[in-house]
Amino acid sequence: MKEIRTIGFIGFGLIGGSIARILRSASPSLTLFAYDHHRDTVSPGLSAALRDGVLDRVEKSLSAFSAADLIFLCAPVLRNIEYLRALSAIVPPDCILTDVGSVKGNIHAAAAECGLSGQFIGGHPMAGSEQTGYRSSSTELLENAYYILTPSPKTPARLTDYMTELVRGFRAIPVLLTPEEHDNITAAISHVPHIIAAQLVNLVRAEDDEKERMRMLAAGGFKDITRIASSSPEMWRNVCLTNAAGIKRTLDRYIASLSEVSEALSRGDSSYFYDIFEQAGSYRSSIPNGKGMLNRFFEVFIDISDEAGAIATIATLLGANGISIKNIGILHNREFEQGVLRIEFYEEEALVKGKRLLTLYNYTIYERN
Repeated sequence: MKEIRTIGFIGFGLIGGSIARILRSASPSLTLFAYDHHRDTVSPGLSAALRDGVLDRVEKSLSAFSAADLIFLCAPVLRNIEYLRALSAIVPPDCILTDVGSVKGNIHAAAAECGLSGQFIGGHPMAGSEQTGYRSSSTELLENAYYILTPSPKTPARLTDYMTELVRGFRAIPVLLTPEEHDNITAAISHVPHIIAAQLVNLVRAEDDEKERMRMLAAGGFKDITRIASSSPEMWRNVCLTNAAGIKRTLDRYIASLSEVSEALSRGDSSYFYDIFEQAGSYRSSIPNGKGMLNRFFEVFIDISDEAGAIATIATLLGANGISIKNIGILHNREFEQGVLRIEFYEEEALVKGKRLLTLYNYTIYERN
């Protein structure tokens, strides 16, 4: 396989920017460029990447990708397919194409239609942040995160081997799956949970009274299991449309399981309810606290005294030590909680520093598993 010297990006936000930063840091001699669909201006993120020296140039025409040895498609899922089709008439047969989308079956099908199966391999880094855009990207984003690769039967072994080693070079953990395996797994552990969370919130919204007492009292467990309902509606609409088969398969099974619960309620089946909560609790406890498909929340809960300035004291303490807070507030519904005050941070590093500092000042800290 030829040496990879020139790498192009279509889509240059959090993931694309992080990959480019890692590549630039590891191999300064590489030529890195990105496509900008804005005709008259250069987008702020791409301008910043040029100033940072992460990118060598920005191109306004897809024809520039005829010179690329490797192309990362980092746009939204449906746009990646559009770009893949456009590139099929441009890229040479020895150019490698990959993507970073969360659905794989449809883009592999598009690659087959375009005759690109021999040079395309799907990719899905299981990392992210609530902060978006190039400015939020970093060389550490993919570290110790699973990075799924989905070779097809027509993917040459040398291409799979190259991408596997490249992912290891990102300090990520490569996992090989078929596109079908990937979409079934992500439907169960990511796509359906987002749908469930959204519809549970919508159910409460529809059932609430004119005084909105459900909204007022909603906290604790309800907020924990519905946080992901705040995700991007545009992104999740695309996911649902592109992984409909996998989502429907899992969703139908989930609906059947809820029917079982309803029937058990009707017959007052004590052992059934003990079993489902015991089995679920045991399995959930076995899930490692690593980077996965659902965004982590970097939060702590602490006890504070009911006196004026207590919250301001903590906010000042953290701010004075360079620790940024994303959110802070009193928990009024603590039926299943410990800790009066919830503090949410933007990133894990801030969480670790915050816990260390608060412990030093003798605050009692609680964490959620």
